[in-house]
Amino acid sequence: DFTLHPLPGGASARNFFRLEFAHSRPALIVRDAPAHGDSHRFVRVARLLADAGVHAPEVIAQDLEQGFLLISDLGDTSYLSALNHDNANSLFEAAIDALIRWQLASRAGVLPPVDEELLRSEMDLFSEWYVERHLGISLGSDERRAFEEVVAAIVARNLSQPTVYVHRDYTARNLMVCDLIPGVLDFQDAMLGPVTYDVASLFWTSSHDWPEECVRQWTIRYWERARSGGVPVHDRVDEFREDLQWTSVQRHLKVLGVFARLKYRDGKQQYIENSPRLVRHIRAVAVRYDVLAPLLQMLDHCRDAARN
Repeated sequence: DFTLHPLPGGASARNFFRLEFAHSRPALIVRDAPAHGDSHRFVRVARLLADAGVHAPEVIAQDLEQGFLLISDLGDTSYLSALNHDNANSLFEAAIDALIRWQLASRAGVLPPVDEELLRSEMDLFSEWYVERHLGISLGSDERRAFEEVVAAIVARNLSQPTVYVHRDYTARNLMVCDLIPGVLDFQDAMLGPVTYDVASLFWTSSHDWPEECVRQWTIRYWERARSGGVPVHDRVDEFREDLQWTSVQRHLKVLGVFARLKYRDGKQQYIENSPRLVRHIRAVAVRYDVLAPLLQMLDHCRDAARN
């Protein structure tokens, strides 16, 4: 005997169902459009995560041609719902442990590399969907030229970093509270990319505002453990933290564009409500670097136009 319950799909286009049995542990059915190819990538990356000692769902059965997967159920308690100021240190310690395991398993030629074209296309989402569509602002030629210079600087800083396996959405939404190390979800878009990418995703998110000193301590803790474990982070923690800040700006510009696209293209309104938190972080980083000054001016223009 079993029962089948639909589950929220979040920002993805996939459908999820919990399969509950009378006398055994529940499982999840994942339905994805075959044309997307996500199921093939999910199975491949799940194997890489498991080989690295990371707690990912086990693929119990699969029909990749039809886009169906039967996977183990990691439960209902996500970091998104569980994180608070009392447990943040212990939960992030576990997330750091899992992340370093994943990074240490990295090998060239296994996952596709993050490249200039991808980074640029992601930041184009910000200007196209967030600025022009969401805020209704048409950028002038000078602003577009200045933004292109900012994009070029961000791309260069990202591509100058050593590369490791990157989940690409290593956030509280995709981490589940489990014993010892967290369960990891939504990893089918994993690539080989900048070593700071998943660290930026973990500590600077749209869902939580953490005190700057807490984030500083967590990033230092990650850096110390990663460096001693053999992850190719910068030898100096200050240089590592600068790389981390630049990576976070690239990611936040992309996420702002994605959130706006989810609202206007996909009818998912809730994500764009978190955009002020992302904008504040971009400002906090941009004010520290002269080359990012045009980005501050662009955000000021957006703010002033939105008020009017």
